[in-house]
Amino acid sequence: MKKTILITGCSSGIGLDAARGMRERGWRVFASCRQQRDCDRMRAEGFESPRIDYTDPESITAGLGEVLEATGGTLDALFNNGAHGLPGAVEDLPTEGLRAIFEANFFGWHELTRQVIPVMRKQGHGRIVQNSSILGFVTFPWRGAYVATKYALEGLTDTLRIELKGTGIHMVLIEPGPVTSKIREKSIPHFERFIDWKVSPLRDLYESRLLKRLYEGSNGPDRFELPASAVTAKLAHACESRRPHPRYYVTTPTHIAGFLRRILPTRAIDRILVRLG
Repeated sequence: MKKTILITGCSSGIGLDAARGMRERGWRVFASCRQQRDCDRMRAEGFESPRIDYTDPESITAGLGEVLEATGGTLDALFNNGAHGLPGAVEDLPTEGLRAIFEANFFGWHELTRQVIPVMRKQGHGRIVQNSSILGFVTFPWRGAYVATKYALEGLTDTLRIELKGTGIHMVLIEPGPVTSKIREKSIPHFERFIDWKVSPLRDLYESRLLKRLYEGSNGPDRFELPASAVTAKLAHACESRRPHPRYYVTTPTHIAGFLRRILPTRAIDRILVRLG
């Protein structure tokens, strides 16, 4: 029988490539999306596509239930992936906005993971792969909300990895850097909803830095940017290796950041990140 994997956030970018790539490797892929129209599009491609919206607990339960009904109650792997950004200075970030991004990027992931763990405990094996970020262990200016969710995700995943030792369930983090996706484009509605940059004491910096990057950054790839298939390759190893790594760096900036974080004092890293911001 084919191994089964549930992948969230499959409407575009990393999730879409992961769904296609894992299917090519012989996996039975449940490619979930947040919106029904994207699920319909995935079904037109031949995928089984339950609707899962991390901000809707009922959809999490129903979507996973659909998967388990189709597999007879088993699931070999879960790839938590769907997330969005909320760019802006932390001092301009309303608590309501922070709550909203945590619902989508963290609490929903936790809910789905908690519902999957009993399934994997019962069968005696499983892989839960979390798509984190370079921003899960270093921070860049203007990205405080997203950074907070990814730092939280890394801490929770590290704890779960220890607590699940000996169960046959492996917890894995993938930490991309710049990867081709629509995350910047999809963050614009959240920015426009929550960040009142025109009254910010940092208005000049918004105009000279963030707004240009946010609205005009699609003119070309970032430096060192890799296609989403680079993440899929790490996902395949995490799901198929007998002993998956706890962490997988993906891009050159992630490797460099991980190395510098180990050898440099905090103030030195801060100086580097200020210049990059």
